[in-house]
Parts: sequence; C-alpha cells; structure tokens
Amino acid sequence: MLSMDIKPETPWDGTPDISARIVVAITRVSSVLRAGMWEFATAQNLNPAQADILQLLRGRTHGVRLSWLATQLSVSPASASDSVTALVSKGLVRKDRAEDDRRASALWLTEQGRALAERQAGALGFADDAAAALDRQVQENLLVGLFKLIGELQKSERFPALRACLSCRYFEANAFPGSPAPHHCALVKAPLPIAFLRIDCAEQEPADPVTERRNWAAFA
Repeated sequence: MLSMDIKPETPWDGTPDISARIVVAITRVSSVLRAGMWEFATAQNLNPAQADILQLLRGRTHGVRLSWLATQLSVSPASASDSVTALVSKGLVRKDRAEDDRRASALWLTEQGRALAERQAGALGFADDAAAALDRQVQENLLVGLFKLIGELQKSERFPALRACLSCRYFEANAFPGSPAPHHCALVKAPLPIAFLRIDCAEQEPADPVTERRNWAAFA
C-alpha cells in the first residue's frame, strides 16, 4: 500500500510546467522570426542591430532619441551609436535637431531607409500568413494572452516601452464592460474592440505612469 504522503507516478510527471512550455514556444517562434529577418538583412549588408533599428524607426513620423533606441535594443548607448552611424553612412537614417528640444538630436528614416524597412518587414510574410490561417477567435485569444504576458513582464521592468493602446493617454479601459468592444479610444471617440488593440500605434501618446499602470491592471 502506498504511503499517504507519496504520490503515485504518472506518465506525465516529467512534463514541464505550462509556463515553462509557453516560454519555450515563444523562444522558438522568436528564433524563426529573427532568422527570417536576418536572412533578408544579410542580403542587404546589414548586421542584426542595424536591421532592428530600421524596424524600430519604421512608421515613426517623429524623430527618436538615441537613448530610446538603446533601451529598445537592450544595448549601451555607445553600441547603439555605432549602429546608427553605420546606417547614416549608408543613407538609410538621418540625424537632425529634435522637434521638442533643438539642443538635442533625433533620428529618422530617410526615404531609402523607409523603403528598405518596408521590404524588410515583408520578409516575415510567412509568419503573418501562419497567424492569419488561425481561427479568428484563436487569433483574438492569442492577442489578449500576449497583452497579458507583456503586462506581467513590464512588472519586472525588463520590458521596453511600447506604443501600445494600453500605454496611451487616449485609452479608456473597460468603459463598456461586457460588450464586444469593452474599451474606448478617446482619439477617434469610438468603442475599441479587443481585435483592434494595437501593440504599436503611430498615433499613440504616452499616458502618465499612474494611468498606464491602471490600464494594464484593468486589462489583466
């Protein structure tokens, strides 16, 4: 007879926790996406950091600071500066006075850089096709799950700032609880369905820290 404090073995005892398997899955997907991006970048004589910078600047109408790029890339400002200098020399990035502080410098894509960044984004078309092939409800559930995971990661202060809806001063969380469009966007003055939440929005304006934390907490 088994002791009361000894659990019987099952065929699944060696299975890692669900959380561990989620991390492994995300890591594998990330590796595949990065390989696809780098394959394109290598053909364009770009190193991985330079390719990442093009994507970070893509779709931005306002210049960004070097310090912001360094934070997004999780590298030192000196390392980010080396990559930016190389991109400037290739005519893909331009440096000019910042719009909000003429004493500081900011970075933009040139027309050539913007065209290359668009083509680079297209290199991940295979991944977009895979996501689009999922059932619509699965897509929405996955999007919500990723937002929730990002929210938890932000608590560790290891996740860089996003131009996400939940970090925007126009986002009003749970304005219409229980409805198909529970949130509200004050910029367009309309209810915001879950399916339309954005990870990176060109119109986003950062919310104050208290409001941002409240938005993410309400969403979670």
